[in-house]
Amino acid sequence: MSSWGSTLLNLTQDLELIMTLIQSRKTKEISGVVRQILSPKAWKDELAELRKAEKELTRAHDRLAEKRRYSGWVKIEQNYAFAGPGGTATLADLFDDHSQLIVYHHMLKPADPSPCEGCCMVADQIPHLAHLHARDTSLVFVSKAPIVEIEAFRKRMGWAIPWYETKDNFNGDFDVATGFGINVFYRDGEDLYRTYFTNGRGVETLGTVWTLLDITPLGRQENWEEAPDGTQQTQPYHWWRRHNEYG
Repeated sequence: MSSWGSTLLNLTQDLELIMTLIQSRKTKEISGVVRQILSPKAWKDELAELRKAEKELTRAHDRLAEKRRYSGWVKIEQNYAFAGPGGTATLADLFDDHSQLIVYHHMLKPADPSPCEGCCMVADQIPHLAHLHARDTSLVFVSKAPIVEIEAFRKRMGWAIPWYETKDNFNGDFDVATGFGINVFYRDGEDLYRTYFTNGRGVETLGTVWTLLDITPLGRQENWEEAPDGTQQTQPYHWWRRHNEYG
């Protein structure tokens, strides 16, 4: 074949490849937005690339949760008072006989005419607490509103989350003087420790059993996780139950 013929063949092959790519990636306006409409093969190839990125993000989340498990704690030296539907309570009482406590600081204020929509969305996405309890973890909400108003609002919204009125400087001492946030605590006998805090967009990904356990010092307590020596762990899946079937 002459050099001219070889060049023509290469150009033809390149043109066929270009046409294949064009045909596999058409655009179409759908509901006012331009979308790519792919061939089934091109769609699966693109999905495979997305899956790689998703798996790396999952591994990054696992590495971040591991750092939380190994991070240092602060011992709590002050006593704090709360009001609940059953009367006064201490911070230790909020653990409800569990070792770990997740506290969400909800922005509900006294005589609140318009409770924070974002905080209410957080409450809507909290999982059934039986799954957290099975991992030795309690979760409660706290607010500055009086407990009578808290209870009325909680019942109106249909939430079963334990919710307490703060009676002192608890919010300010734990970086939620204004706004919202999440603090995590650990109890060892009479000693209480602060182990983690986040606010802002650090809260928006929370709401599953897994993401909540990932911010605790014990983590998911499954034996695939790297954790400090002495952490009690079980096999994954084996501890899972329907929420009404935990012992």
